[in-house]
Amino acid sequence: MNNKINVSWSGEMAFEAEVNDFKIKLDADEKVGGKNSGPRPKALSLVSLGGCTGMDVVSILAKMRVVPETFDVEVTGELTEEHPKYYDKIHLVYSFTGKDLPYAKLEKAINLSQERYCGVNAMLSKAAEVTYEIRVDE
Repeated sequence: MNNKINVSWSGEMAFEAEVNDFKIKLDADEKVGGKNSGPRPKALSLVSLGGCTGMDVVSILAKMRVVPETFDVEVTGELTEEHPKYYDKIHLVYSFTGKDLPYAKLEKAINLSQERYCGVNAMLSKAAEVTYEIRVDE
């Protein structure tokens, strides 16, 4: 399966991407000539990672009959100092709320996503150190 994405210039530093019939506007910060009218491309790679692993974890937990009340993935990327600037360290925080959530199953679902299923993690971990932690609140 291949994905083909079109990214069209909208003027100045702005672009519009069409992904699966959805439009995403990209732009740069005003300091570099943009209008700050959309997210930056590098930040969207962190969104992709959070979405990919989050979907994996929810799917795996459902098969384990574990349904948290809430679930969030916070993704922090640390950029290199020199150009080309890229994320050399990425940290994920998996946060769950719910009563009597089985920690071992949460950890297993996350490990399966990290090590086997999340293709975005597989790509990014070739260039960056990817770490994570798990937080559970009842």
